[in-house]
Parts: sequence; C-alpha cells; structure tokens
Amino acid sequence: MVHDYQIIYEKLYRYYGPQGWWPAKTAFEMMIGAILVQNTSWRNVEKALSNLKPFLSPAKIEKLSFDELAELIRPSGFFKMKAQRIKAFMEWLKAYEYDLSQIKMKDCNELRDELLAVKGIGSETADVILLYAFDQPVFVADAYARRIFFRLGINLPKSYDSFRLEVERALPRDLAMFNEFHALLVEHAKEHCKKAPICDGCPLASICDRRLG
Repeated sequence: MVHDYQIIYEKLYRYYGPQGWWPAKTAFEMMIGAILVQNTSWRNVEKALSNLKPFLSPAKIEKLSFDELAELIRPSGFFKMKAQRIKAFMEWLKAYEYDLSQIKMKDCNELRDELLAVKGIGSETADVILLYAFDQPVFVADAYARRIFFRLGINLPKSYDSFRLEVERALPRDLAMFNEFHALLVEHAKEHCKKAPICDGCPLASICDRRLG
C-alpha cells in the first residue's frame, strides 16, 4: 500500500480537527512542561505545573533552590533528576538573557545542537521545544508516531533522527502543519492506535496494513 505523510496528516486533521497544542499559556511554561513530561503522563505534569504556577517565569524559577524546585515538581516523578535538568536548562536559557526572540533568530540545526548539549535534553524534548517554543518546523519522531506509521505499513529508519528527517523531507516546511501533526498523532495513538489497537472507526483504516509488533 502506498503511503503519503501528507495524506495521513489530512485524514487525521479532518477527523480530529485542530488540537491547539502545546497545552501551555506561555513558551516558558511549554519548555518546563516538556522536561517534566519525560517518562510520565501529562496528568502528573499538570499537578507539577499547578505547584509551579506562582514561579513560572525564568527569574522566579532561577531563585528557587534545588530542593524547593524538586519538591514542587514531585508529582511528575523522577523529581530530583528533573530538577537537575530544569536547572541545567535554565543555565542555557540565561546565556540568552531569557530572550526567546533572540533564540528564535538562530539557525534551527545550530539551536538543536545547543539544546542537545544541555544535560537531560534528548532528541524528543529538544524537538518539541524547537517546534512549540521556538517556532521551528520540525517533526517529533516519538514512539506514538513510530507505532502509527509502522502499523500503516511504512518501513521506518531505526534511528530517531533518520525517521525525523525522512518525514521532514516529505512535507513542506509549514510550521502550522508540523505543530498539528505531532498533536494529531498523539491524539490518534490515545484514541485508536493504542498498544492494543481499536481499528473500528479509525480514520486511517482505509490506508492501514494493520501490522502489529
């Protein structure tokens, strides 16, 4: 079966509609949420963000001690490790005087390399920050996307970056599309393409090979 990433996107968009991601009031909150969501559910992140609400600005987060920050984000799990990662990220952000407009002017690949050099920021976290905080049209090649595309019948590269680049090359550099595509794939993985798939009513059923594994 022939597959086209644009067709997949359009079918998901028609079915689910615009998702309005990332769920955050500010770009800074978005970036903190991207670190907190590592290895946990968004429900737990919401609890941690609720605790952080009075401190959700760079200046206020910076003033928190490590122990204070760790206790506030405890609901997200791995809270000491994530506190270390947030502190490391804050050091990187401080080098730009917390000026996101300055960061947005940088070359995407250079910016991605800088993010990956921050302790605890991996490829997926870097890409969601690039996409939702710094307005870079990148594809988030997460486990949900891999699961869905594999089941559709697409033979995927094994590495994260090869997978990401394959999708990016196949689509126009449209920020709004990449923004929605990631959110739509997450929604689809939760509604239909679960670990145990619910194929009845699936908007991708007509183009799916239904591969399992």
